[in-house]
Amino acid sequence: MEATQAFGIAHLWEQSDLVIRGIAVILMLMSIASWYLILVRGLRQLRARRQVGAIEAFWAAPNLDAGLKRLSELAPDSSFEALAQQGAAAAQHIRRHAGNDTLGSKLDADEVLTRSLRKSIALSTAGLESGMTVLASIGSTAPFVGLFGTVWGIYHALVNISASGMATLDKVAGPVGEALIMTAFGLFVAIPAVLAYNAVTRANRVELSELDAFAHDLQAWFSTGARIAPVSVAHTAKDRSTAPAASAAPANGAA
Repeated sequence: MEATQAFGIAHLWEQSDLVIRGIAVILMLMSIASWYLILVRGLRQLRARRQVGAIEAFWAAPNLDAGLKRLSELAPDSSFEALAQQGAAAAQHIRRHAGNDTLGSKLDADEVLTRSLRKSIALSTAGLESGMTVLASIGSTAPFVGLFGTVWGIYHALVNISASGMATLDKVAGPVGEALIMTAFGLFVAIPAVLAYNAVTRANRVELSELDAFAHDLQAWFSTGARIAPVSVAHTAKDRSTAPAASAAPANGAA
C-alpha cells in the first residue's frame, strides 16, 4: 500500500516541476470544456428528438398562423420555428411592398423568399456548428499535449536518476511510470471529445437535411399555396418499369 502511494498521481504532482503541472492544468481545462460541450449538445439532441412531430403538426394546421403557433409550442426556439417565421416574414414583406414603385418591389418574389430562407438556414447552421471547432481541437491535440508531458517527465526523471547515481529498476520504474500517466490523461481527454464530435456531426447533418427539405416545402407553399406531395419510392420505380412498355406499343403496332 505504501509503494502504491509512493508512485501515484499525488506523488507525481509533488515531485513534478512547473512544466508538468502546467500541462496537467491545461489537460484539466480541456477536459472541462469538452465535457461541458458534450453535455450541452447532448441536451440539445434530446430536446430535438422530442420535436420530431412538430413539422407534421405545422402542415396539419388549418392556416399559417395556427401552424406557427404549433411550431412555437412543439419546437420552441428551434431551427424549424426560425425558418417558418423567417419565411412568413418574407411573404408578408412581399405582399406589403408589392404595389410600391421602389427598387425592392422590383425584385422577384421567389428570389426574395429564397434569400430569406437561405439566411435562416445559414444562421441555424452557424448555431449547430458552435463549439464543434473546440471539440475537434481538443480531440486532435490532447494526445500530443499528454505525450509532451510524458517526454518531459521522463527527461526530468532521468536527469534526477543520473544526478543520484542510482539506475536500478526500482529507481527507474517509478518516475517513468508516473511520466506515462500524462499520456493516459491526454487520451482520457481526447477520446470523449472525438466520439462526441463524430456523433454531433452526424446529428447536425441529419437536422440540416431535414431543415433543407422543410425550406423547399415552405418555398413551394408560399409560392403556389400548396406543399409538394411526397413521392413514394416504390410507386416511382413501378412507373419507370412500365414506361418503356407503354412507349414501345405504338412502335410495334406501326411496324
